Amino acid sequence: MKVSNRKRVLVTGGAGFLGSHLCERLLLEGADVLCIDNLYSGTKDNISHLLPNPHFEFQRHDVTFPIYLEVDEIYNLACPASPVHYQRDPVQTTKTSVHGAINMLGLAKRTGARIFQASTSEVYGDPEVHPQTEEYWGRVNPIGIRSCYDEGKRCAETLFFDYRRQHGLGIKVARIFNTYGPRMHPNDGRVVSNFIMQALRGEDITIYGDGSQTRSFCYVDDLIEGFLRLMNSSDDLTGPVNLGNPVEFTIRELAETILEMVGGTSKLVLRPLPHDDPRQRQPNISLAKEHLDWEPKVPLREGLEKTIAYFRTL
Repeated sequence: MKVSNRKRVLVTGGAGFLGSHLCERLLLEGADVLCIDNLYSGTKDNISHLLPNPHFEFQRHDVTFPIYLEVDEIYNLACPASPVHYQRDPVQTTKTSVHGAINMLGLAKRTGARIFQASTSEVYGDPEVHPQTEEYWGRVNPIGIRSCYDEGKRCAETLFFDYRRQHGLGIKVARIFNTYGPRMHPNDGRVVSNFIMQALRGEDITIYGDGSQTRSFCYVDDLIEGFLRLMNSSDDLTGPVNLGNPVEFTIRELAETILEMVGGTSKLVLRPLPHDDPRQRQPNISLAKEHLDWEPKVPLREGLEKTIAYFRTL
């Protein structure tokens, strides 16, 4: 009987946008992948093409409850990541980040697994430093409507580093900036999916604020490459490491580009800016370049073409 020497990898939130792409990539790398997701914001449609693969397994589970498995690596991605989803049940959002981190760190401690935390650029809040480096501590409102997500992720980072200091755990923390691509939820309220869906339906394209606020958009394949490089890096590189595209665009530029690519008669309409919405968001990725030899390769138009093609199929 041949014993498999495949790495056993757990992906929490594996049926979500990023999680499904990560599961796909890990299978290509020759891993045995266990995907767990409570399907709050993820969907089985994202992973249906992986289910026939004998090295892929899906289990419906909520990370706020412990789970007992034997694994070599854990990627902790579980948490609704768009304002529409995380503000629907803010208490559960905080619990997912905090209890989820505690449960996954406990599993890593018991099994000796290396563990990766999908943190977020939201830990920087509405930043006074531009672009944002990992040394910047952020400017976050602890009691606002976005706080359940921002502070939940900040607390998760705290837990990861305390487990490292207290128990010598092998941790990796990535701070993810705006990412887009196929399998984004069409109604997640994020700017790329919003603009594409509005343009495809021939509706007015809604810009919040005057459109001068900036974002940096990273295509999903580039981000997943960054995940793997960070997870496979040397033990002393714990992070946090910014992963995102340092090329900055205004929201108006993005809207105009999508409108031009989709075609149609949609008009740009301005609406008031939501509370605590950051004015600027751009990663400094010097650390990722130096230690992971990583930077995004896919230009915005090329990534948007693939994303628009996906949304046309829905």
